Amino acid sequence: MLNTTSRSKLALAGILVLATITRLLGIISRPIWYDEAFTILFSEKGPEAMLRGTLGFAGVGGAEPHPIGYYIIVWLWMNIFGESLFSVRMISVLAGLGIVCLVYLISRELFDARLARIAMLFAALAPFQIHYSQEIRMYSWMAMWLLLATYAYVRGAKTRAWYWWLVFAVSAALAQYMQNLAAFYLVTLAFSPILQKDWRTVRSVFAAGAGAIILYLPWLVKLPSQFEKISQSYWVTQPSSSRLFTLLLVFVTNLPLPDSWLTPALFIALMVVAIGCYQTFCTIRARAQAASGGLWILYLSFAPPLLLFLFSQWKPVYIERVLLPSGATFLIWLAWALTSTKLPRLVGNLALGLLAIASFLGIYQHVTYSGFPYGNFQALDNTLQMYAGPGDVIVHSNKLSLLPSIYYDRMLPQVYITDPPGSPEDTLAPAAQEVLGVNAKANIQSAVGNATQIFYIIYQESIDEYRTAGYATHPDLAYLTSHYDLAGEDTWNGLLLYRFSRKP
Repeated sequence: MLNTTSRSKLALAGILVLATITRLLGIISRPIWYDEAFTILFSEKGPEAMLRGTLGFAGVGGAEPHPIGYYIIVWLWMNIFGESLFSVRMISVLAGLGIVCLVYLISRELFDARLARIAMLFAALAPFQIHYSQEIRMYSWMAMWLLLATYAYVRGAKTRAWYWWLVFAVSAALAQYMQNLAAFYLVTLAFSPILQKDWRTVRSVFAAGAGAIILYLPWLVKLPSQFEKISQSYWVTQPSSSRLFTLLLVFVTNLPLPDSWLTPALFIALMVVAIGCYQTFCTIRARAQAASGGLWILYLSFAPPLLLFLFSQWKPVYIERVLLPSGATFLIWLAWALTSTKLPRLVGNLALGLLAIASFLGIYQHVTYSGFPYGNFQALDNTLQMYAGPGDVIVHSNKLSLLPSIYYDRMLPQVYITDPPGSPEDTLAPAAQEVLGVNAKANIQSAVGNATQIFYIIYQESIDEYRTAGYATHPDLAYLTSHYDLAGEDTWNGLLLYRFSRKP
């Protein structure tokens, strides 16, 4: 017969195994996309080249808008374990498992071990967390360091031990080296003791924050040029208030979802959040002992998104994935509100059932989704290898399909039509293009030159955008069909390959 301690350890091990399984689902079968391909191709060039591609003059400021901390991790990892999708995605899986463990540790410090296990289970099954625990980008690592900073804050405020503030400083700096927008969560976290009127902790946070800034200083001095790049050309648009509602969908089911799923998914998100808010209000009104912890973790769930939203009314930088740590604290808050606030059992079971449905929907969508901007680039490469010959030209309508194609085949000569200079889509600066060794052309005419056979790659999404704007088709296709004969066409769930031959 297992004692309580053994059962608890067994439960924790089981949840961690479950978290590992959910983060490995589709890790090989899920298509690669532009951002992931960029990470691999950029990181393989090494630190010196990455610094040139990040800080090199781009016409308006720095080139690549993110710090190179995560890229350094990927470079080191790939030199040991290789560049397969499974290998490189495992970097994010490890950080994602770290997030799950930190959710448990934070919850246990704020509440108790039982609630911590429930919160950990929520994190293991949360589609938002699962997605970015697999994607080859810096967000899971940023979230892990921010949650470690949160845990260090809780421990430091409770024990007053100096070493926890050292952990806070180091983890905060590391989070900033992963993603500049980590600052929005850190500012909110650092403001906590002022709201709590814990003046002794204010002094500790100030000292630890100064230490974090010193550690981050080598990159902080480069931040203005990177910010200038974002200010001049960045794909993010000013968010409307509706983004605050869709954030609930992101936290509960993640996005995108099929249109037919949006209404039930939004209903589930609003229902569980409404129940959680009502229970939070009732617990505060009853002056329950755990109310302060629940209110603080709710603050960390929604204050960073609100701060990022308000800042984005001035300079648009609002992207949901940077809110991954707030998504984790949201799960802690839900676990507390639904299981530790005297919620009627029937209502609690209903909320947990709804969360289970939301989790299934989000995980299923994550594993099966292969639409824009994903694509079967392995099949595309096989086709190009079969048909393309010396002197032929392979043209991509934009960089979104180019980099994934290069990942699968470094040898094929491929060019792409560059984005209009200074436009929101113009995010691959000349310095980054040089490091990557990609070939950009100003238009379709200069891309095809005098070639007799052209392979043109485009997303159906791009064609649809032009048709919606009133065009018969994409301008590149209009030019090609008027000057060349269409010899063949292949399509892979929205990724299209046209084969053109010069007219006799």
